[in-house]
Amino acid sequence: MDPVIIVGAGPVGLTLALALARQEVPSVVLDEGPGKDEPRLARTAVLREDTTALMERLTGVPVAGAGARWAGWRAMRRKQVMREVRFDAAADGGEGVAGPGGVTGPGGVTNPAPLHIAQHLLTDALRAALAGERLVKVVVDSRLDAIEQEPSGVTAHTRGPKGTWWRGSYLVGCDGQRSTVRKLEDIRFPGRTAVERHAVAALRAELPWDGQALLHRMPPWRTSGPSGGEVTGRPLPDGVWRLDWLLPPGKDLVTPDMLVARVRETLAGWTGGPTPPYELLDTGVHTVHHRLARRWRVGRVFIAGDAAHCLGTLGTHGLDEGLRDADNLAWKLAPAWHHGPHEALLDSYQAERRAAVAARLRAADQALPLLRGGGGLRAVVPGSARGHDALLMDGHLGQGAIGAPGTYADSPLAPGQLEGEVPVDTPRGAPVMDVRVTAEDGSFVQLRDRLGRGALLVVLIAPGTGVWDRKHWATAGIMPRLAAAVTALPYPAELLVAESYPGAAAHSVLLVRPDGHLVTALSGVRPADLYAAAEAALGGPAKAQAGAAAEEAGAAAGSR
Repeated sequence: MDPVIIVGAGPVGLTLALALARQEVPSVVLDEGPGKDEPRLARTAVLREDTTALMERLTGVPVAGAGARWAGWRAMRRKQVMREVRFDAAADGGEGVAGPGGVTGPGGVTNPAPLHIAQHLLTDALRAALAGERLVKVVVDSRLDAIEQEPSGVTAHTRGPKGTWWRGSYLVGCDGQRSTVRKLEDIRFPGRTAVERHAVAALRAELPWDGQALLHRMPPWRTSGPSGGEVTGRPLPDGVWRLDWLLPPGKDLVTPDMLVARVRETLAGWTGGPTPPYELLDTGVHTVHHRLARRWRVGRVFIAGDAAHCLGTLGTHGLDEGLRDADNLAWKLAPAWHHGPHEALLDSYQAERRAAVAARLRAADQALPLLRGGGGLRAVVPGSARGHDALLMDGHLGQGAIGAPGTYADSPLAPGQLEGEVPVDTPRGAPVMDVRVTAEDGSFVQLRDRLGRGALLVVLIAPGTGVWDRKHWATAGIMPRLAAAVTALPYPAELLVAESYPGAAAHSVLLVRPDGHLVTALSGVRPADLYAAAEAALGGPAKAQAGAAAEEAGAAAGSR
């Protein structure tokens, strides 16, 4: 079968190629550039816990064999996650502080610290992982200019030194805000232009906060001069900082003199004295747009990342969502590539991901007038705990409607009511928590390490099994019956055992999708419920077929 054609070799396109390769699906990545990103310290990405785990999982080769750039990225992540991250909004007096391994905002909500990384380092790490990947072909200097679809596949034409026709099974546009794929497929991209603008500077300086990120909504040193409003500082390795200043509405040019004045005033304000020595390394202007494509799928053509959505206000980050797009789409393309199209499964990509991004955009759009308009917030959001600070920091800390990873509770892949379903601390459709599990070979691994392999995960909660050798418990109690039920599932599945899971009683069974979202939690071994939930997670056949298949699976499991 023909490979998947991926248009765009940014982080989202490269992530999709790696995710497909992990599931034995070949791809061709069409890169209109030379195959190398220009180093820009003022162009960075902020990754949450789930997308950081995704990057490590996809590029998780031994450090010794991955090259200096990858080793530096891994070292930076370890160092940064262990640093204290502090957000301070001076006007309300509230702040959030994160100690080793986590960020705490107002109200005591704790989340793992985000990873702040220069985007070219992330792209380099992905390219290094792809260099030895036999199932991925990256073609540079190839700009798309035509797409033709047929019932059996899709054909794309590129111009340039290597211009030619490419034949693929599917095509995914990961080609940014000005997506050629989106335009060729006549997909509308409505929204708002220039919602916010930020002046950006990357500089090397010694500041009083060792590795702390700072957010000032109303800096106390602000004057009537060039300073104006919110400023954020985030640490990068080697004493480098990225500073962002919210610009007032309008299209006034950000001149070098204006930017230098902001740098000097901010550094002096933070240190409480004269401007400390600094080295200006890179500058830019970041303009935030809010847009959402009407359709994310047209036949065999899909769009992802900035081609499908633009967001970025209040600490939200489009790259985070783009990586989740790639993770969601990869496991759905894989069974379609291996076993033939399953339209309900492929359609669910748009249903799930578009709804998740739309919810985040809606939350940001509702908060913006309250936070930027001045006054009135406390009448709308009662109590100081949910004042300006908490609402502003949700996106930065990765929590709440603005910042938390999307859930797929209303997904078309969600199973119907199951007799044996029980609640756990992870809601249906939400990303599972990362706990230690025992694999079928007896090794101890993290749950998230088993994701993205093209298999469902079935996790039995069995306290005490961690202290016994696998040979003693693999054939005891309910394990043989559960193993038989897993074998009978309509999709490859891996059986794992965990000592515990938040909110789960002993002998609970969790069904987890290949992208790490919870399908259901069941009380004990219930083969018919497990089969029905697995079928639903794959788009499901007709209800009559599902019922018959579930009964057959239950009978088979019971006879073993």
